[in-house]
Amino acid sequence: MKKISYIFIFLLLISCTSNTIFKKPNDLISEQEMVNLLTDLYVSAAAKPFKNFQKKRNVNYSHLIFEKYGIDSARFRRSNFYYTTKIDEYESIYKKVEMNLEKLNKSYKLLKKEKDSLRKDSISKVKKNYLSNK
Repeated sequence: MKKISYIFIFLLLISCTSNTIFKKPNDLISEQEMVNLLTDLYVSAAAKPFKNFQKKRNVNYSHLIFEKYGIDSARFRRSNFYYTTKIDEYESIYKKVEMNLEKLNKSYKLLKKEKDSLRKDSISKVKKNYLSNK
């Protein structure tokens, strides 16, 4: 009985492994372009709940990003699916995307800090002028 259970477990483990090899698409998006594309897609997804210049929320900007890179959503889906089957490559892509997002976040924080300091300076100048004119 013990041998049968070992055989059954062995067969179960073998059947769980995937031997599927996915063919590389002819129009595969390069890794660097995929990094840039995913970075832009994440930024656009993060911007969704905020109002844009037309005072609209929940706007899907992905079609603009696909247009920027000259691809369509089908090509992106094929390339993304292919990279997901190559876990090491996909992990490398996502680490680069994460680094890009961190760099963008730092630059936006610096820009906001600078903008806030300019605003404080202008408010203090207005107060100074107001008090000196009294």
